[in-house]
Amino acid sequence: MRAVLCGYYGMGNGGDEALLASLLQMLPPQVTPLVLSGDPVETARRYGVEARPRKSLKAVFSALGQGDALIWGGGSLMQDATSALNPLYYGGLMALAQARGLKTVAWAQGIGPLHRPWNRGLTRYLLRRCTGVSVRDHASAALAAQWQVPAWLAPDPVWAMAAQPLPGLWELPAPRVAVALRSHPWLTAARLADFTQALGNFQRATHTCILLVPFQPSRDGAIATHLQAHLPGPSQILAPQDPRQLKGLFRGVEMVIAMRLHALIMAAAEGCRCFALSYDPKVTHLMADVGMPGWAMDPASPSAMPSTPISTSIPLDPLDLRPWPTTPEAMAQDWIEHFANGDPPSPDQIQSRCDRAYLHRDLLQKSLLG
Repeated sequence: MRAVLCGYYGMGNGGDEALLASLLQMLPPQVTPLVLSGDPVETARRYGVEARPRKSLKAVFSALGQGDALIWGGGSLMQDATSALNPLYYGGLMALAQARGLKTVAWAQGIGPLHRPWNRGLTRYLLRRCTGVSVRDHASAALAAQWQVPAWLAPDPVWAMAAQPLPGLWELPAPRVAVALRSHPWLTAARLADFTQALGNFQRATHTCILLVPFQPSRDGAIATHLQAHLPGPSQILAPQDPRQLKGLFRGVEMVIAMRLHALIMAAAEGCRCFALSYDPKVTHLMADVGMPGWAMDPASPSAMPSTPISTSIPLDPLDLRPWPTTPEAMAQDWIEHFANGDPPSPDQIQSRCDRAYLHRDLLQKSLLG
């Protein structure tokens, strides 16, 4: 069997590359992958797979013509919070594959946010016609149930992705704290200035080496460079391209402060203390699931990403989901407290999520070969 894999692959985003690596790790050995990628040459080199340019209509049509199945790779592909065009691209591929009679799998999806009625209708229509559907959070499972779409619920597959050591990491001073910010309208110049001052205060108090980890260097690199220029102590910008090494980075880190969802998942999976900066429902869902402390953006702010209602089956501790502090001193104090007294996820928590993440592998086996 030949399966076409589509997602936000080859676009320089560490989280999406981790989802691709996880999908390839879980794909049944009888299935040959063909990946639609923004950088097919690099994708083919890194993973040893056949890849085609994702924006070439000719290449996409050719891939679907050669495929027996189409897999929507993991992540929030069907959402219109960042772009109204996302559902058109991914939905168009799925509709075309279904029209051609291919098996179709929506794999490890985070559904939404979907604010436009026609995008909700398109997503519901396509999911109902899929051979198999798996989702990665309770809110997506609740939405699928509301739409009468049978869906398997399991933790994000990156929990179970195999990590690799990052060369040179252990030569850096210890203890180490990783920081993974991303560009976002909420992170205004004024808030970044406060964050920068707070991070400097934190480093002075803890004598840590700060590892700045831009998960998507084209968008996050400037923030990492800005932070490094204002830190009083040792620091390093690290942006490994291989997602397995990116996950391995967190094995040598005492704590992570992150906006990026997969920075938090990778760090938690490697037994690292985590402090979340939630800008999106998917981060809030992770905080609720693991009991991860952090701050949330004010949902009333015009620059905050619109949220999807959280399933009432997930209790949220209001003490763990408080708004961003208004002063650098208060921000640094929260981090210092968590660095000194916070707990990482327990081994049982980690093992449970890693084991259950393999339900996404079981869905692939059942949907493609069962």
